[in-house]
Amino acid sequence: ALRRLSHYLLAHYQKGTRPVRDWRTTTNVAIDLMVYAILSVDEKNQVLTTYIWYRQHWTDEFLRWDPTRFDNLTQISLPVESIWVPDILINEFVDVGKSPHVPYVYVSHHGEVQNLKPIQVMTACSLDIYNFPFDVQNCSLTFTSWLHHIRDINLSLWRQPELVKFDRSVFMNQGEWELLYVLSRFQEFSVKSSDSYAEMKFYVVIRRRPLFYTVNLLLPSIFMMVMDIVGFYLPPNSGERVSFKITLLLGYSVFLIIVSDTLPATAVGTPLIGTYFVVCMALLVISLMETILIVRLVHKQDLQPHVPEWVKRLLLEQATVLLCIRDRKKFSRSRTQSSDISRQVDNNDSTAKLNHYGCEDPRECETVGGARLAPAFAGQAEGSPLMHGVLREITAIRQFLEKREEFRDVAHEWLQVGYVLDVLLFRAYLAAVLAYSITLGTLWSVWRDA
Repeated sequence: ALRRLSHYLLAHYQKGTRPVRDWRTTTNVAIDLMVYAILSVDEKNQVLTTYIWYRQHWTDEFLRWDPTRFDNLTQISLPVESIWVPDILINEFVDVGKSPHVPYVYVSHHGEVQNLKPIQVMTACSLDIYNFPFDVQNCSLTFTSWLHHIRDINLSLWRQPELVKFDRSVFMNQGEWELLYVLSRFQEFSVKSSDSYAEMKFYVVIRRRPLFYTVNLLLPSIFMMVMDIVGFYLPPNSGERVSFKITLLLGYSVFLIIVSDTLPATAVGTPLIGTYFVVCMALLVISLMETILIVRLVHKQDLQPHVPEWVKRLLLEQATVLLCIRDRKKFSRSRTQSSDISRQVDNNDSTAKLNHYGCEDPRECETVGGARLAPAFAGQAEGSPLMHGVLREITAIRQFLEKREEFRDVAHEWLQVGYVLDVLLFRAYLAAVLAYSITLGTLWSVWRDA
């Protein structure tokens, strides 16, 4: 019965002619689509590769028979090369995929033809990677007859749009991309006021799973930024902070080199996460510059003059109040400590008169001090060269101690300035990092939940 029916149907069949008895009759082709897998998303070349199950359904008026004549056969499979099939293609095709060849179609006794086949589709798609790795892509598959206008071949949807939208029964969801839904829409279009053509558009909406990129890209960067902030708690007068910051900056540079191949790249845009990495690198450089400035202030104080008064008022008085530094009273006491000690020595120690000459070199004090101090001790040590030598040595020792005390005062002042400035810059840096992190976190949270 199958052989007789196949010979009956194909004996005088003309596959080169549209299968209608009246040429004014429109052949209606119902199509359906189910996404099986998302194979790859090439952001650089803007190409989406999917594997779909595609179904066509139309009526062939020359493939009808009476089932009672052929052992009640109501359905038969025929070679697809032997009958007429619509020339429906996908407009976004950019390459022929490795699709398996299905050599047969099903034909019912009413002339209804069902062409079911899997297709690997490589289509052009406008991919927006700005929100990477929380991006959602919307790629369209447009089915249309390449030659026949709408009066000859019209398109329709095989199933209801709601059934097509949320149908994930055959989707393999173990990859990087998750299928959200498939939208369908019918429309007509014409080129330069010519005949209209029927189009059936399917919008495949997919979302990237961000867990892999969050663990391997975002968390290491966040950890490095946290370590950079913790590095501010190293003493500002310690040289270890500079080496620590340089090591951290070097580690972040190596991290960027490693992840550069992971980030998607296009000729028209850069993902926000790339900007995030660049800004983090800039923050690390700013942190290193701030550390170098502070270390410069608190080292080599013997080569620096006294702290200017306006710097004292600005940093040691006003900034301490603004920053709510608990021990800010210590700064005001330390600035007057050396002068108080000098006044106490002048009042209680009779040998403080030796300081009136202001000798910085002990050799100068030998000549000046010997001439001026001799009358004060004339009664006790007149004509005694040994006593004069002892007085000269005492004067030299006192001048040396006073000079060293002055260097210590200068060093202490610059250390206080460096400490306050370090706290000020650290809090400004911390505020910038927090504001930047909150902004990006909010944006990514909105995109992930959208």
